[in-house]
Amino acid sequence: MELRYLRSFEAIARCGGFTKAAADLHLAQPVVSAHIKRLEQELGVTLLHRSRKVALSAAGESFLPYVRRTLASLDEGERAVRAFRSVSAGHVRVAATSLLGGFDLVSTIGGFRLRYPGVTVSLRTGLIAELLEDLRRRRADVVIGPVGEQWEQAGYRRTEIADERLVLITPLSGARRVASLVDVADEPFVCLSSDSGLRRLLNTAFSAIEAVPRVEFETHSPASIREMVAAGLGCALIAQSAVEKEGPDVQVHRIPGLPPHPPIAGISASDAAPPIARFVDELMAARSASRTAGAALLA
Repeated sequence: MELRYLRSFEAIARCGGFTKAAADLHLAQPVVSAHIKRLEQELGVTLLHRSRKVALSAAGESFLPYVRRTLASLDEGERAVRAFRSVSAGHVRVAATSLLGGFDLVSTIGGFRLRYPGVTVSLRTGLIAELLEDLRRRRADVVIGPVGEQWEQAGYRRTEIADERLVLITPLSGARRVASLVDVADEPFVCLSSDSGLRRLLNTAFSAIEAVPRVEFETHSPASIREMVAAGLGCALIAQSAVEKEGPDVQVHRIPGLPPHPPIAGISASDAAPPIARFVDELMAARSASRTAGAALLA
């Protein structure tokens, strides 16, 4: 069954006749007629009743939705291929938090630049709230950081690239065993600024034990939080990946009852230009490759 036969059949149904369909397809009418004849021969049914006014038969009515879905799917595929070819120039503005859940963003950008040398990429960092605001205002093309399902909304594409979880960290000089957040509820805490996502998670965790955290130190990054805890300035809730990197020694406590940490995700506009959409595809491919490598190590 040839694609041109399906296009001719759909055009006749849409245009209401052979002459108008031929004009729509820029074909001669006998060619369109031949397409329908061959299609009916292949299917062994009559698709169209030919009289003064062409009408779909019962078989034609049944067949038409499948034809339209097939053609729509092929059209979408053609657009994807054209977009693939068009990724030859452009610029992608990436804005990321310092917390990436172990995702290797630098290598991903490097691989993207090798595959698409005509596309330039810029990278800057910041807190997730300000970066998402830049995305809303079209000052950034892709935001990468801890973002929950609230960004699965019309107009945006959310792509999870790494998992994350909260842990409690305490100085080495502190108690060796902490069973729950209640055990450190009276201790000073180190956290990010009051408008950060991490502070909201800290407040949520303390509200579950009907307490308020005593945040004595605010700082600018998870790495700085770890340094301050290691210096004995307090305790902290922090993403697990932030304590899996090299850095000053702290005690790590995986205690129950902590709120879930948002996964690391890439957020972009759903109508983003082809270079931006391709970069997001690269993020997905990098996550898949990382998972495959992890499974192979465990096998």
